[in-house]
Amino acid sequence: MTRSSSFLTIAGLTSSLSTLVYLANAQSFIPLASQSFTYTNLPYQADPNDGERGRQSGYNICNSTTENQESLCQTAIINSLDDFCLWGPQHPNEVIGNVEGESVAWCTKPGHGTRLIPKGALTAVQFMKTPDYVQVTGLINQVLIDIAASDDGGELDPHGADQRGNPLGGLLFSNAWTGNYVQAVEWHNFMGGGAFCLKACDPSRPNAARYCEHIYDRIGCNYNAPAAYAPDVFESCLGDSQDFPGIYTGSNGQTSTYQQPPESLGAITSIPYNPRIPASSSCTAGVSSELYASAPAATISLTTSTSSTSSRSSTSSSRSTRPVTSTVTVNPTSTNPNAASGSISRTGFAGLLGAVGAVLFGVVVVA
Repeated sequence: MTRSSSFLTIAGLTSSLSTLVYLANAQSFIPLASQSFTYTNLPYQADPNDGERGRQSGYNICNSTTENQESLCQTAIINSLDDFCLWGPQHPNEVIGNVEGESVAWCTKPGHGTRLIPKGALTAVQFMKTPDYVQVTGLINQVLIDIAASDDGGELDPHGADQRGNPLGGLLFSNAWTGNYVQAVEWHNFMGGGAFCLKACDPSRPNAARYCEHIYDRIGCNYNAPAAYAPDVFESCLGDSQDFPGIYTGSNGQTSTYQQPPESLGAITSIPYNPRIPASSSCTAGVSSELYASAPAATISLTTSTSSTSSRSSTSSSRSTRPVTSTVTVNPTSTNPNAASGSISRTGFAGLLGAVGAVLFGVVVVA
């Protein structure tokens, strides 16, 4: 055998081996939402896979050593009015739709190994416990958790086109059901347009996947988690379960299913129904300064991140490190500076209502 033929043989074997490894990994892949995790025995990363979006950028074992404003913790919590997390960017001035795959947990309380939501960022919060899910909704000065002021928003959930989750490997737990931490296998979180909603569906109930639907990513909180979104209100309530997202009863009494159009058809300018806001009861009011007393002082970056241009399908964990920035301490108010105008982009909380000439959270939006 000549040297050249030996080289070709070795090259062929190497190529075949690489193919076999790829196929083996593909066959062993388990969607994130099909896996079970125990809060006290988490892996370093829930998603050990590689793929078009790269590897998981953060970690799931979070403790006092990871708790700071640079934390990359991707294990979130939703327990109560004063103890919950939201997903947000790693770097300042990001668009959620561009960085959903690498978002990290921002929480209201220390003790979870995460970043903390700064003082004054939350301007209204309602925690709701229903027979089928727990939910936190409200208003937020989103620039204080690194979301661009102009961002209408995006959805995060444990699915994604590649079934690896957004964020990749992102996990959510709650002690609201049993007193112990239980994984919320199905959940969704919409962030942007000065509003937020996070719903964790009880895995012991039969319709968790339907209440925490993940196919209506362009129509935001109002349709996926209908609630009051009343400014300056902080309360914890019991409530009825909402209608399944996308399901509505028309004026003729018939039940219909809304079909969200693809983004390729352009902006959504109208939706044929208004969602029903579920009844609530046994509400207990809270005071922001007392509920979030551990929140750090709010700071904002004076520089603009240059890493927010990737498309939704090409989000990768191989991003630049957080740039060196100057920060200033700010004195947040309850004014919502983030309401956006125009037609729906991704979640389009303000955009949708702007397109129909409506009012969102007390801000007139013009299309």
